[in-house]
Amino acid sequence: MEEKIYVRLKKKTEVDHNHLLILEDISYLTGNVTNLNQFSKIPIYQITDSDKNVSVIDGFVLIDKLIKGFPHISFELIGPNQVIVEIKKENKKHNIILITFIWILLCVGSAMAIMNFHYDVSMQEVQKSLAYILTSEEVDKPLWIQIPYSIGLGLGMILFFNHIFKKRFNEEPSPLEVEMFNYQQDLDNYLIFHENIIKRNDD
Repeated sequence: MEEKIYVRLKKKTEVDHNHLLILEDISYLTGNVTNLNQFSKIPIYQITDSDKNVSVIDGFVLIDKLIKGFPHISFELIGPNQVIVEIKKENKKHNIILITFIWILLCVGSAMAIMNFHYDVSMQEVQKSLAYILTSEEVDKPLWIQIPYSIGLGLGMILFFNHIFKKRFNEEPSPLEVEMFNYQQDLDNYLIFHENIIKRNDD
C-alpha cells in the first residue's frame, strides 16, 4: 500500500524571534506511515530579521519541498493553502502614564460624542415635553426622567458590548467582537497576498 501523509496547515501560528520552523509548528499530520512523529520534526524555514513581524508560508511550496526530500512518500495538502507565522516581539513593560492618558482621552471623547448627539436631537427639550405630557407640569430639569435615562444609557452600552471588565454575560459575540473578527480576516488575507512567501530555492 502506498505510504501517504496528509498535511493540514494551521491558519496562523506564533513563534519566537529567529525560530527554526519545523513541520509541526505550522501543520497537523496524519497518514499511514510508521514514523509519522519523525516527519513532524522536519525543518521547514528559518525565521530571520528580514521577516520582521510576520511571514507567510505557501502550502504548494511546502509540499514541493517535502516531495523533493521524500520522493517515496505521497503528500497531500488539505485545508488552508497558506499559514501566517507571527513573530513574537520582545515584551515591553506597560507604560502606566500612557495607558492613563489614553483612558482619559477615550472617556472624554465618548462623553463629548454623547453630549453632542443629545444636543443635535434636542434631547433636553424632548425630555421636558415628555415630562409635561406625563405630569401636565412644565419643569426645566425633569430629573426623574434624566437620571434613569443616564443610568439606562450606561447599562445599555454594557449589554451592547456583552462585557463588564473581563466578565461575559453570554456566549454570543458582541458587535465589536464581530467587527474585530472581520477586520482580522481582512488583515490575514492582505498578509497572504502581500507579505514574504518562502521561495522554492529556500532549501
